[in-house]
Amino acid sequence: MGRAYQNRKVSMAKTAEAKTKVYSKYGRAIYVSAKSGGIDPSANLTLRGLIERAKKDQVPTHVIEKAIDKAKGAGGEDFAVARYEGFGPGGCMVIVECLTDNPNRTYGDVRQCFIKTKSKIGTPGTVSHMFDHAAILGFKYDDEDAILEALLTADVDVSDIESEEGKITVFTPQADYFKAKQALTDLLGEIDFEVDEIQFLPKGSTPIAGDDIAQFDRFLDLCNDLDDVQNVYHDAEF
Repeated sequence: MGRAYQNRKVSMAKTAEAKTKVYSKYGRAIYVSAKSGGIDPSANLTLRGLIERAKKDQVPTHVIEKAIDKAKGAGGEDFAVARYEGFGPGGCMVIVECLTDNPNRTYGDVRQCFIKTKSKIGTPGTVSHMFDHAAILGFKYDDEDAILEALLTADVDVSDIESEEGKITVFTPQADYFKAKQALTDLLGEIDFEVDEIQFLPKGSTPIAGDDIAQFDRFLDLCNDLDDVQNVYHDAEF
């Protein structure tokens, strides 16, 4: 699982405009989390994790505060999680994760990303069974045995654990995210998590080459240009 995590291609912000879109995506996710689970990060661990990740990605404080302030009000926008999956360029498997207030619009927009890159959007379950929905926690520490013991004592289902150059990375099922985080905090106190994410990790990989690589990059760019798209997961290997 670790190799799949390390090999997953991440589309980074290359321009100021792209960074603005990253801020927008974080703002939307923070708003939804605060609206549904409460605005207090100490009581809403999902919100706390989002804020920590946003800060690591250099999202300005005012963007975070604005999203939380917006969630304090009554009414507001009604966003829901939507996931679309299918086969991308070269036959690789992809999952496009969105937050949307209009599923029909979002489906149409995402479908165009598939069509424009000669890819095929599928129905729910088309490829998701070939991914693990995993929580990933990475932090500086050098005693893997102590970490594993603490997690197992807390009845956390540890999928994988890696120790390299003074850093430990723990992989658990998404359902054990909060339990794992609490067990680590109980053992070590306040932790500066270098990685604190929930992702779809592929169980295998699909090699792509030649023109398919350019088409795949275009597919990512088209998806990331959509405000509703939060993440794109895939099993492509270059």
